[in-house]
Amino acid sequence: MTVPDRFGTWLIIAGITFVIVGVIANFGLLSWFGRLPGDLRLRVGGTQVFLPLTSMIIVSLLLSGVLSLFRR
Repeated sequence: MTVPDRFGTWLIIAGITFVIVGVIANFGLLSWFGRLPGDLRLRVGGTQVFLPLTSMIIVSLLLSGVLSLFRR
């Protein structure tokens, strides 16, 4: 396969993945995401800041694992 062919394949895989995650989120199966221990919600006056630390660590670990499988 040439580089443009592989790029197209990656775009198709990414698109299918986004559709699957969107459907899962639409049915409420990801309602726990962002509410894990370690996800910080700070409210000071009328300002609210959300820092999803634990959720992003989980996403990072999952993506690192999946990408390491594709590199082999």
